[in-house]
Amino acid sequence: MIDLAAAPWLRCAQGARLVGADGVPSPTIFEEMTAAAQRTGALNLGQGFPDTDGPDELIRAAQENLGAGLNQYAPGTGDPSLRRAVAQHQARFYGLDVDPDTQVLVTTGATEGIAAALLAFCTPGSNVVVLEPFYDSYGAIASLAGAELHPVPLIAPDFQPDPEALRAAVDSDTAVIIVNDPHNPPGTRFTDATRALLVELATQHHALLLADEVYEHLVFDGAHRPLAAVPGAAERTVTLSSAGKTFSLTGWKVGWATGPADLIAALRSVKQFLTYSSGPAFQPAIAEGLALPEQFFADRAADLGRRADLLASGLRSAGATVYTPQGGYFVIADLAPLGITDATAAARALPEAVGVVGIPVGVFCIPEHEAGYSSLLRLAHCKRDEVIAEATQRLAAGLPHLAEQLGSA
Repeated sequence: MIDLAAAPWLRCAQGARLVGADGVPSPTIFEEMTAAAQRTGALNLGQGFPDTDGPDELIRAAQENLGAGLNQYAPGTGDPSLRRAVAQHQARFYGLDVDPDTQVLVTTGATEGIAAALLAFCTPGSNVVVLEPFYDSYGAIASLAGAELHPVPLIAPDFQPDPEALRAAVDSDTAVIIVNDPHNPPGTRFTDATRALLVELATQHHALLLADEVYEHLVFDGAHRPLAAVPGAAERTVTLSSAGKTFSLTGWKVGWATGPADLIAALRSVKQFLTYSSGPAFQPAIAEGLALPEQFFADRAADLGRRADLLASGLRSAGATVYTPQGGYFVIADLAPLGITDATAAARALPEAVGVVGIPVGVFCIPEHEAGYSSLLRLAHCKRDEVIAEATQRLAAGLPHLAEQLGSA
């Protein structure tokens, strides 16, 4: 009989939640909460995707591309128009000089870029350093690559890592340091001191810096600063981004990686055995999107930041402590002031009791560190104004009652 509990994909950072007592894979908290939203009709602030479509002009361009016959494999490295657009984007926004032919690789979303990078640069027993809480794909793919995850906790309220903890985590076995900035889930942006230390440690230990910057255009306080622009970083940094977050087109799954030609070649050699290529009609449309005026990107970030403020205000009126995000899709609420110390129990009760779905932050941590985030709940604010308004009303009215209910349970 196959021992499913020994499967590499189950030995990720959150692996304990993926295998039931009978050894059979069980639903993740994300599947569980989505099912609860569907069953109860609760407002789903658990999943990080917008509930409106992206720009009409990009959708029309994709439709025209489909009609024009762009329905077969795209080039393995990506449509030339998109690779050129990515290179021009990096120069326009950040002053980075990128060769579209050798330093850009189009991927099936940024998640494929994560997989290609970790599979390309990790060997069994090597270390992958992540800043915790972290996007769950990091742990799963590191496990598939045979690497060990070394998480460094981010400390509230500003969610920066302790420098000494970071120094202790990076060693001669470290193959990759993953830097998600703005960071999911707390929406923090790392300080110049943290960024400089990350580059210093990567250089000292000959590690790759994998910069996951999918929220680059969703920054609420100033302009995004790419990690590759930090002195000493460019030669060892692969940067990932995605059209899904920037243009609210998550289902298109169009992402890209940029970096030194030799590193991108290594990613390409792995990617050809993953999806090979995808989205032939979508890629040229995204090329048009990247050329949109800068005001488009500024307006989108400002609108999302406004919705974050709306959700945060409702949570505060309910009595929660809210950590205001600096970017991204999510607001983190600490329910401890309400007397709720178990956000997982709260998340499971919320759909029925309050009519809102959220995700406990502890699931983005390794089990040994989960207790440090046990009262934190993640809620998505990338929703329509009327959804956010209704959710804030329900939370403001319902969270105090839920605290009483959980306290008497």
